[in-house]
Amino acid sequence: MIIKSAEFVTSAVKKSQYPPEILPEIAFAGRSNVGKSSLINTLVNRKHLVKTSSTPGRTQLINFFDINTNLTFVDLPGYGYARVPVAVRKTWGPMIETYLSTRKSLKGVVIIMDIRRLPREEEQNLIGWLAHYSIAGILVLTKTDKLSKTKLIKQQAAIIQTLAVAKEDVILFSAKTRRGRDAVWDAILTLTDLKKDNAV
Repeated sequence: MIIKSAEFVTSAVKKSQYPPEILPEIAFAGRSNVGKSSLINTLVNRKHLVKTSSTPGRTQLINFFDINTNLTFVDLPGYGYARVPVAVRKTWGPMIETYLSTRKSLKGVVIIMDIRRLPREEEQNLIGWLAHYSIAGILVLTKTDKLSKTKLIKQQAAIIQTLAVAKEDVILFSAKTRRGRDAVWDAILTLTDLKKDNAV
């Protein structure tokens, strides 16, 4: 994929701060520290477009990025455990829900999960919530390079069973080896009706 440009647009905590709904948007959601920032950076061939951190909860705002001037990536705050004040954590749910339920330019959400961990209530709730609002989801299992082939197959099967989805509905990804990058892009382009040759 050819990435001609990838630029930060703005950060928001409320609807009035969102950029105009001009371009199709793809949001990225996942538990804190699942590799969300690394996934986005890998997709756009940038090392530092989205700041990565070993400290869970670093992303506390909704961040918008312009990709090739015809697509917007939206980095949502990580949920679950995070070393941030309780008061801040409590604002994340309503902040994310407001964005997801009101953003008309949103075409789909990339749901990111660490393949080494079975999905928990938060992941189940997010998937169910998106289904309720008829928002398409792209399921991505990250950090696949950290497991042996045997353990990877076992974990993949366990996660598929937990989520009650088909094997082909889950994309295996590694920021280190770039495994699954093209598959994620294919899913994104399908949801946004953009063409490979002139989109990215």
